[in-house]
Amino acid sequence: MWFKNLKLFTLTQTLDWSESDLETQLAEYAFRPCGSQELSTMGFASPFNQGEGLLHSAQGRIWITLKKQERILPATVVNAELAEKVQKIENETGSPVGKKAQQDLKQEIIHRLLPQAFTKNTFTHGFVSLKENLVVVDASADGKAEAFLAMLRKAMTSLPVVPLARRSIQADLTEWLQKGSTPSQIVLLEEAEFRGLGEEDSIVRCKNQDLGADEIVQHLEAGKTVRKLAVEWDETLTAILEEDLSIKRVKFTDVVKEQNDDIPKDQQLARLDADFALMSGEIVRFAKWLTETFELDQAD
Repeated sequence: MWFKNLKLFTLTQTLDWSESDLETQLAEYAFRPCGSQELSTMGFASPFNQGEGLLHSAQGRIWITLKKQERILPATVVNAELAEKVQKIENETGSPVGKKAQQDLKQEIIHRLLPQAFTKNTFTHGFVSLKENLVVVDASADGKAEAFLAMLRKAMTSLPVVPLARRSIQADLTEWLQKGSTPSQIVLLEEAEFRGLGEEDSIVRCKNQDLGADEIVQHLEAGKTVRKLAVEWDETLTAILEEDLSIKRVKFTDVVKEQNDDIPKDQQLARLDADFALMSGEIVRFAKWLTETFELDQAD
Protein backbone atom coordinates (compact mmCIF):
# COMPACT_ATOMS: atom_id res chain seq x y z
CA MET A 1 0.00 0.00 0.00
CA TRP A 2 2.93 2.36 0.59
CA PHE A 3 3.12 4.68 -2.42
CA LYS A 4 6.18 4.12 -4.60
CA ASN A 5 5.94 7.17 -6.87
CA LEU A 6 4.47 10.61 -6.34
CA LYS A 7 2.79 12.93 -8.81
CA LEU A 8 1.81 16.05 -6.88
CA PHE A 9 -0.98 18.45 -7.82
CA THR A 10 -2.49 21.45 -6.11
CA LEU A 11 -6.18 22.36 -6.16
CA THR A 12 -6.67 25.85 -7.53
CA GLN A 13 -9.82 26.37 -5.48
CA THR A 14 -11.13 25.00 -2.22
CA LEU A 15 -13.55 22.10 -2.58
CA ASP A 16 -16.32 21.23 -0.12
CA TRP A 17 -16.68 17.55 -0.95
CA SER A 18 -18.47 15.43 1.60
CA GLU A 19 -17.50 11.77 1.89
CA SER A 20 -21.08 10.58 1.38
CA ASP A 21 -21.50 12.63 -1.82
CA LEU A 22 -18.11 11.52 -3.09
CA GLU A 23 -18.96 7.86 -2.41
CA THR A 24 -22.22 8.25 -4.34
CA GLN A 25 -20.60 9.91 -7.32
CA LEU A 26 -17.71 7.45 -7.48
CA ALA A 27 -20.25 4.61 -7.46
CA GLU A 28 -21.57 5.81 -10.84
CA TYR A 29 -18.11 5.01 -12.25
CA ALA A 30 -17.38 1.89 -10.24
CA PHE A 31 -15.16 -0.75 -11.78
CA ARG A 32 -16.73 -3.58 -13.75
CA PRO A 33 -14.92 -6.47 -15.45
CA CYS A 34 -14.31 -6.52 -19.19
CA GLY A 35 -17.14 -7.77 -21.35
CA SER A 36 -16.42 -10.56 -23.80
CA GLN A 37 -15.60 -8.10 -26.60
CA GLU A 38 -13.99 -5.32 -24.57
CA LEU A 39 -10.24 -4.75 -24.64
CA SER A 40 -10.25 -2.84 -21.35
CA THR A 41 -12.42 -1.28 -18.67
CA MET A 42 -11.65 1.22 -15.93
CA GLY A 43 -13.45 2.33 -12.78
CA PHE A 44 -13.17 3.01 -9.07
CA ALA A 45 -12.62 0.15 -6.64
CA SER A 46 -12.21 -0.34 -2.91
CA PRO A 47 -8.82 0.94 -1.70
CA PHE A 48 -8.66 -2.10 0.57
CA ASN A 49 -9.45 -4.37 -2.42
CA GLN A 50 -12.16 -6.04 -0.34
CA GLY A 51 -15.29 -4.47 -1.78
CA GLU A 52 -15.96 -2.25 1.23
CA GLY A 53 -16.68 1.21 -0.14
CA LEU A 54 -14.99 3.17 -2.90
CA LEU A 55 -12.96 5.45 -0.66
CA HIS A 56 -11.25 5.49 2.69
CA SER A 57 -10.65 8.56 4.81
CA ALA A 58 -8.11 9.16 7.55
CA GLN A 59 -7.41 12.50 9.21
CA GLY A 60 -9.17 14.37 6.42
CA ARG A 61 -7.24 12.70 3.60
CA ILE A 62 -9.36 10.69 1.16
CA TRP A 63 -7.86 7.57 -0.39
CA ILE A 64 -9.25 6.63 -3.82
CA THR A 65 -8.30 3.71 -6.08
CA LEU A 66 -8.74 3.37 -9.84
CA LYS A 67 -8.77 -0.17 -11.21
CA LYS A 68 -8.11 -1.04 -14.84
CA GLN A 69 -8.64 -4.43 -16.45
CA GLU A 70 -7.15 -5.31 -19.84
CA ARG A 71 -7.52 -8.38 -22.00
CA ILE A 72 -4.14 -9.78 -23.03
CA LEU A 73 -4.23 -10.77 -26.68
CA PRO A 74 -0.66 -10.76 -28.05
CA ALA A 75 -0.27 -9.40 -31.57
CA THR A 76 2.02 -12.32 -32.41
CA VAL A 77 -0.83 -14.78 -31.79
CA VAL A 78 -3.27 -12.81 -33.97
CA ASN A 79 -0.73 -12.29 -36.76
CA ALA A 80 0.29 -15.95 -36.80
CA GLU A 81 -3.32 -17.09 -37.22
CA LEU A 82 -3.92 -14.41 -39.82
CA ALA A 83 -0.90 -15.52 -41.85
CA GLU A 84 -2.15 -19.11 -41.71
CA LYS A 85 -5.64 -18.12 -42.93
CA VAL A 86 -4.27 -15.90 -45.70
CA GLN A 87 -1.98 -18.69 -46.91
CA LYS A 88 -4.86 -21.17 -46.93
CA ILE A 89 -7.13 -18.83 -48.94
CA GLU A 90 -4.40 -18.03 -51.43
CA ASN A 91 -3.66 -21.74 -51.92
CA GLU A 92 -7.36 -22.46 -52.50
CA THR A 93 -8.10 -19.51 -54.80
CA GLY A 94 -4.75 -18.95 -56.43
CA SER A 95 -5.17 -15.21 -55.86
CA PRO A 96 -3.52 -12.91 -53.32
CA VAL A 97 -5.62 -11.64 -50.40
CA GLY A 98 -5.91 -7.85 -50.48
CA LYS A 99 -5.21 -5.52 -47.56
CA LYS A 100 -8.90 -4.82 -46.91
CA ALA A 101 -9.73 -8.52 -46.83
CA GLN A 102 -6.78 -9.20 -44.51
CA GLN A 103 -7.99 -6.47 -42.16
CA ASP A 104 -11.47 -8.03 -42.08
CA LEU A 105 -9.95 -11.45 -41.37
CA LYS A 106 -7.88 -9.95 -38.56
CA GLN A 107 -10.97 -8.43 -36.94
CA GLU A 108 -12.74 -11.80 -37.15
CA ILE A 109 -9.80 -13.48 -35.41
CA ILE A 110 -9.72 -10.86 -32.64
CA HIS A 111 -13.50 -11.16 -32.19
CA ARG A 112 -13.20 -14.94 -31.79
CA LEU A 113 -10.14 -14.98 -29.54
CA LEU A 114 -10.96 -12.01 -27.28
CA PRO A 115 -13.40 -13.84 -24.96
CA GLN A 116 -10.71 -16.48 -24.34
CA ALA A 117 -7.96 -13.96 -23.54
CA PHE A 118 -6.52 -13.65 -20.05
CA THR A 119 -7.16 -10.44 -18.16
CA LYS A 120 -4.69 -8.27 -16.28
CA ASN A 121 -5.66 -5.93 -13.44
CA THR A 122 -3.71 -2.80 -12.47
CA PHE A 123 -4.43 -0.29 -9.72
CA THR A 124 -3.65 3.40 -9.41
CA HIS A 125 -3.87 4.79 -5.90
CA GLY A 126 -4.18 8.42 -4.96
CA PHE A 127 -5.46 10.65 -2.20
CA VAL A 128 -6.99 14.08 -1.86
CA SER A 129 -6.17 16.30 1.11
CA LEU A 130 -8.84 18.99 1.04
CA LYS A 131 -7.31 20.91 3.93
CA GLU A 132 -4.01 21.35 2.10
CA ASN A 133 -5.59 21.57 -1.39
CA LEU A 134 -3.33 18.71 -2.42
CA VAL A 135 -3.87 15.75 -4.75
CA VAL A 136 -1.30 12.94 -4.77
CA VAL A 137 -1.21 10.09 -7.32
CA ASP A 138 1.00 7.02 -7.01
CA ALA A 139 2.16 6.95 -10.64
CA SER A 140 5.51 6.97 -12.38
CA ALA A 141 4.16 8.16 -15.73
CA ASP A 142 2.20 11.29 -16.59
CA GLY A 143 -0.35 9.28 -18.58
CA LYS A 144 -1.26 7.10 -15.63
CA ALA A 145 -1.66 10.11 -13.34
CA GLU A 146 -3.77 11.93 -15.94
CA ALA A 147 -6.04 8.89 -16.33
CA PHE A 148 -6.64 8.91 -12.57
CA LEU A 149 -7.37 12.65 -12.53
CA ALA A 150 -9.61 12.41 -15.61
CA MET A 151 -11.78 9.68 -14.06
CA LEU A 152 -12.02 11.58 -10.78
CA ARG A 153 -12.90 14.76 -12.67
CA LYS A 154 -15.56 12.85 -14.62
CA ALA A 155 -17.11 11.51 -11.42
CA MET A 156 -17.04 14.85 -9.61
CA THR A 157 -17.80 16.98 -12.73
CA SER A 158 -14.89 19.27 -11.75
CA LEU A 159 -11.36 18.85 -10.45
CA PRO A 160 -9.43 22.14 -10.77
CA VAL A 161 -5.82 21.04 -10.38
CA VAL A 162 -2.41 22.07 -11.68
CA PRO A 163 0.97 20.43 -11.06
CA LEU A 164 2.50 21.45 -7.74
CA ALA A 165 5.63 22.51 -9.65
CA ARG A 166 4.89 24.67 -12.68
CA ARG A 167 8.56 25.26 -13.37
CA SER A 168 11.64 23.07 -13.60
CA ILE A 169 13.68 22.55 -10.43
CA GLN A 170 16.72 21.57 -12.51
CA ALA A 171 18.66 24.72 -11.58
CA ASP A 172 17.95 24.17 -7.87
CA LEU A 173 19.18 20.57 -7.93
CA THR A 174 22.26 21.60 -9.89
CA GLU A 175 23.03 24.35 -7.38
CA TRP A 176 22.91 21.83 -4.52
CA LEU A 177 25.83 19.98 -6.12
CA GLN A 178 27.71 23.02 -7.40
CA LYS A 179 27.78 24.72 -4.02
CA GLY A 180 28.18 21.49 -2.08
CA SER A 181 25.36 22.49 0.24
CA THR A 182 21.85 21.13 0.58
CA PRO A 183 18.90 21.96 2.84
CA SER A 184 19.35 20.58 6.34
CA GLN A 185 16.67 17.89 5.84
CA ILE A 186 18.36 16.50 2.71
CA VAL A 187 21.10 13.88 2.48
CA LEU A 188 22.46 13.22 -1.00
CA LEU A 189 22.65 9.58 -2.01
CA GLU A 190 24.91 8.10 -4.66
CA GLU A 191 22.81 8.35 -7.79
CA ALA A 192 22.14 11.15 -10.28
CA GLU A 193 21.55 11.92 -13.93
CA PHE A 194 23.04 14.89 -15.76
CA ARG A 195 22.22 16.51 -19.09
CA GLY A 196 24.56 18.52 -21.26
CA LEU A 197 23.71 21.69 -23.15
CA GLY A 198 23.41 21.97 -26.90
CA GLU A 199 21.41 20.62 -29.79
CA GLU A 200 22.54 17.06 -29.11
CA ASP A 201 22.19 16.79 -25.36
CA SER A 202 24.53 14.31 -23.74
CA ILE A 203 23.21 12.22 -20.85
CA VAL A 204 25.38 11.00 -17.98
CA ARG A 205 23.95 8.53 -15.45
CA CYS A 206 25.77 7.45 -12.35
CA LYS A 207 25.05 4.98 -9.54
CA ASN A 208 27.06 4.13 -6.44
CA GLN A 209 29.01 7.32 -7.10
CA ASP A 210 30.15 9.94 -4.61
CA LEU A 211 28.46 13.06 -5.94
CA GLY A 212 31.20 15.23 -4.49
CA ALA A 213 33.93 13.46 -6.49
CA ASP A 214 36.14 15.33 -8.96
CA GLU A 215 34.57 13.68 -12.01
CA ILE A 216 31.13 14.96 -10.97
CA VAL A 217 32.57 18.43 -10.45
CA GLN A 218 34.02 18.25 -13.96
CA HIS A 219 30.61 17.44 -15.43
CA LEU A 220 29.12 20.47 -13.67
CA GLU A 221 31.97 22.73 -14.77
CA ALA A 222 31.40 21.55 -18.35
CA GLY A 223 27.86 22.93 -18.12
CA LYS A 224 25.89 19.79 -17.42
CA THR A 225 22.79 20.19 -15.24
CA VAL A 226 21.06 17.79 -12.88
CA ARG A 227 17.96 16.03 -14.22
CA LYS A 228 17.53 13.47 -11.45
CA LEU A 229 18.95 13.25 -7.96
CA ALA A 230 18.69 10.54 -5.30
CA VAL A 231 18.08 11.93 -1.83
CA GLU A 232 17.00 11.03 1.67
CA TRP A 233 14.58 13.47 3.25
CA ASP A 234 14.32 14.10 6.98
CA GLU A 235 15.09 10.46 7.87
CA THR A 236 11.60 9.72 6.53
CA LEU A 237 11.99 8.55 2.95
CA THR A 238 14.43 8.08 0.10
CA ALA A 239 13.52 8.94 -3.48
CA ILE A 240 14.64 10.19 -6.86
CA LEU A 241 13.80 13.87 -7.39
CA GLU A 242 13.33 14.72 -11.06
CA GLU A 243 13.54 18.10 -12.74
CA ASP A 244 9.74 18.35 -13.17
CA LEU A 245 9.29 17.39 -9.48
CA SER A 246 8.20 13.88 -10.31
CA ILE A 247 9.24 11.74 -7.37
CA LYS A 248 10.22 8.16 -8.21
CA ARG A 249 11.25 5.04 -6.30
CA VAL A 250 9.95 6.29 -2.98
CA LYS A 251 10.93 4.15 0.01
CA PHE A 252 9.81 5.03 3.50
CA THR A 253 12.41 4.36 6.17
CA ASP A 254 12.04 1.88 8.99
CA VAL A 255 11.85 4.85 11.37
CA VAL A 256 8.45 5.59 9.82
CA LYS A 257 7.13 2.10 9.10
CA GLU A 258 7.93 0.73 12.55
CA GLN A 259 5.52 3.19 14.14
CA ASN A 260 2.62 0.82 13.38
CA ASP A 261 4.36 -2.42 14.30
CA ASP A 262 2.31 -2.72 17.48
CA ILE A 263 -0.85 -3.46 15.44
CA PRO A 264 -1.44 -7.26 15.35
CA LYS A 265 -0.97 -8.89 11.96
CA ASP A 266 -4.46 -10.40 12.06
CA GLN A 267 -5.99 -6.91 12.18
CA GLN A 268 -5.35 -6.25 8.50
CA LEU A 269 -7.87 -3.44 7.99
CA ALA A 270 -6.67 -1.62 11.10
CA ARG A 271 -3.10 -1.87 9.85
CA LEU A 272 -4.02 -0.58 6.38
CA ASP A 273 -5.86 2.35 7.95
CA ALA A 274 -2.94 3.18 10.22
CA ASP A 275 -0.37 2.81 7.44
CA PHE A 276 -2.37 5.09 5.14
CA ALA A 277 -2.79 7.73 7.85
CA LEU A 278 0.93 7.61 8.60
CA MET A 279 2.09 7.56 4.98
CA SER A 280 -0.27 10.27 3.71
CA GLY A 281 0.65 12.50 6.63
CA GLU A 282 4.34 12.24 5.78
CA ILE A 283 3.65 12.88 2.08
CA VAL A 284 1.67 16.02 2.95
CA ARG A 285 4.55 17.17 5.13
CA PHE A 286 7.00 16.43 2.30
CA ALA A 287 4.86 18.35 -0.21
CA LYS A 288 4.80 21.37 2.12
CA TRP A 289 8.57 21.19 2.46
CA LEU A 290 9.02 21.00 -1.33
CA THR A 291 6.70 23.99 -1.80
CA GLU A 292 8.63 26.09 0.69
CA THR A 293 12.11 24.98 -0.36
CA PHE A 294 11.60 25.56 -4.07
CA GLU A 295 9.22 28.50 -3.53
CA LEU A 296 6.62 26.79 -5.69
CA ASP A 297 3.78 28.96 -4.42
CA GLN A 298 5.60 31.95 -5.95
CA ALA A 299 6.05 30.36 -9.38
CA ASP A 300 4.10 31.83 -12.26
